[in-house]
Amino acid sequence: MTEPATPRTQSLSGAASGESFTLAIDAMGGDHAPEIVVEGLDISAERHPGARFLLVGDEARLAPLLARHKRAAACCVVRHTPDAITGDLKPTSALRMRRASMRLAIDAVANGEAQGVVSAGNSGALLALAKIVIKTMAGIDRPAMAAIAPSVRGDVVMLDLGANVSCDVRNLVEFAVMGDVFARTVLGLVAPTLGLLNVGSEELKGDDTIRAAADILRESHIGPQFRGFVEGHDIAAGTTDVIVTDGFTGNVALKTTEGTAKLILQLLRQAFTASFTAKLGYLLARSELERLRELVDPRRYNGAVMVGLNGVVVKSHGGTDGPGFSHAVDVAMDMVVNHFNDRIREGLGRISAQLPANSRNGQGHPAAPATPDDSSPDDSSPDDSSRGDTNGTDPESEPSHGASGGQGDPSVAAPH
Repeated sequence: MTEPATPRTQSLSGAASGESFTLAIDAMGGDHAPEIVVEGLDISAERHPGARFLLVGDEARLAPLLARHKRAAACCVVRHTPDAITGDLKPTSALRMRRASMRLAIDAVANGEAQGVVSAGNSGALLALAKIVIKTMAGIDRPAMAAIAPSVRGDVVMLDLGANVSCDVRNLVEFAVMGDVFARTVLGLVAPTLGLLNVGSEELKGDDTIRAAADILRESHIGPQFRGFVEGHDIAAGTTDVIVTDGFTGNVALKTTEGTAKLILQLLRQAFTASFTAKLGYLLARSELERLRELVDPRRYNGAVMVGLNGVVVKSHGGTDGPGFSHAVDVAMDMVVNHFNDRIREGLGRISAQLPANSRNGQGHPAAPATPDDSSPDDSSPDDSSRGDTNGTDPESEPSHGASGGQGDPSVAAPH
């Protein structure tokens, strides 16, 4: 088994908290499923002996894996289905696959069998299915995708990372409330600071939408935590604990950060292999470089959360390994045990009177609804739940959940 990555946070299990809960797991989602899924559950079962999992997938493929991973076998109940949603399937097509592993795992949350779902599968399909089957929480206009990234001051929360390419005032304020609860729940912060990502930190910068959202946040119950506008460089600087933005900007910012981190790692590899002296320098600096590798290990930040739904939905990176998947499971456990959705409802209840009407932008005009390019007669919805194709994450644009990029080797390679 691959050596587990260092845990990002101290996650709580049902056993530790005295509560009993079940997570539904899409066993067939991801580039290396179901092997990494079962391996990840085996790691999670070691960390949290009281955890229980509903493992949905092809029993013929899962049985031999569970036979090798005894801890996972002891805490899993398998629900058989041979069908899986592929990474290139459009969300609206995925809606028709009622017996797919992802759909059945989401159904388990909707009908109360499980309190949360974790999948490494198709991002757009997961968001579309979750919005239609689990549904958006009452009082939330649109759910958002949130994840954790490293900074020089510690971990920071970013949202939205691609679920909504354009947002109005209400959306940004709701994202701030959900980001505050996320940071309290997953990072354990008592009073996380928040900032709105903008083109400048001055109060007059940005458009009417972001300035109106800032005005509401300053007067809200989280006003003392609100630090105003932040810029792109503030993400890595850790100027605030929570960065709030629309999904288009957030996805671009995250992937720019990932690309920069990959560039730095590649330059370090080149520098430490350039000469014999450089290789000696690597040996002298090896312990600190190992620490750097650990800090930017993408497995440590795996697990993007679709916040604002009537259940916990966590998206693991599709290319992760077993330890990375176990971290996504840890995030789901934290959110269930700490009553994440109840805390969001509480926060929204305190700010709801200050929010503008649904589906309006900063200029007061109705926001145009996004329409998918095809529709499902059985799963159509009168709300915006099917925006997976045009206003949400598609399979090619999923965030990598960590500033070091994809789930391959994140290390500074030792010279050969």
